[in-house]
Amino acid sequence: MDNNHPKINFGKTGVLLINLGTPNSTSWWDIRKYLKEFLSDRRVIEVNPIIWQIILNLFILTFRPSKTAHAYKKIWRKDTNESPLLYFTRSQAEKLKIKIGNDKIIVDFAMRYGKPSIKSKLNSLKHLGCENIVILPLYPQYAAATTATVCDEVYRTLMSMRWQPSLQVIPHYESEPFYISALVKSIEKKVESINWKPDLIISSYHGIPKKYFDKGDPYHCYCQKTTRLMKEKYKTINIETTFQSRFGPQEWLTPYTDKTLENLPKKGVKNLLVICPGFASDCVETLEEINIQGRESFLSQGGKNFDLIPCLNDDSDHIDLFEKLVTKYI
Repeated sequence: MDNNHPKINFGKTGVLLINLGTPNSTSWWDIRKYLKEFLSDRRVIEVNPIIWQIILNLFILTFRPSKTAHAYKKIWRKDTNESPLLYFTRSQAEKLKIKIGNDKIIVDFAMRYGKPSIKSKLNSLKHLGCENIVILPLYPQYAAATTATVCDEVYRTLMSMRWQPSLQVIPHYESEPFYISALVKSIEKKVESINWKPDLIISSYHGIPKKYFDKGDPYHCYCQKTTRLMKEKYKTINIETTFQSRFGPQEWLTPYTDKTLENLPKKGVKNLLVICPGFASDCVETLEEINIQGRESFLSQGGKNFDLIPCLNDDSDHIDLFEKLVTKYI
């Protein structure tokens, strides 16, 4: 045996949960740094990169950080001094580790933008001896701007490795029965907890530009499929699909959530629940955009009752779903 051979860890499997990301704090500079990384991703913004970088650096990154910081300050967790998305993603990984982790299986989490980075976590798993790594992007409905860019960053990291681990990616789970059941249970739990009867449930997903759909992105179809399956399982109250968080002047997937919330009271819908199935964790898009801005808009136009159904977050049903998704690969 060669005593000079470098010590190499091997024989383990890693499971890496990956969510979108979050700024490190609500400061202007931390928000700007996060937005720069996010909005520089060519999967997210599909325009001429030279022109876009001029617009991004001269205009957007000058003015938008203040607005974004204001939104984050409204929902920032003061108890742990972090965003809800970071808090819940860490908790998801910790709870999944309790269920499936052992000497041979290592569970961790990363963010596509911000910290902890995909690169740092993949290198850590490799160093710990993971020869096989299962990637679970926390986007139930695949889109190029979410799941695909996670894969891009994973593959870029592997390009620098001499001994690459084998890789399994779970690309989407929009119709997984455990997922649909968990969503329906969250609806039932909320309905039981309120003292008014909803007229309608809005199922709000993050939007994408319509031209991405026209180019063949399947995201819209996956969102509609999730809503359809929820409606098949929960028939007490009607559920309608909308799309939120549009950015810039171009057309995005419709109907728009914000416009829908403005117009529903005029159509006689006075009591409304909103669920956001595309978000694995509550975040600024659900807690601020929907539960604060959306609530104010709906009530100001004549709505009577409004409530947001929490994301699945670190609920036991959600962790059971993750276990089911990754077990077949470990």
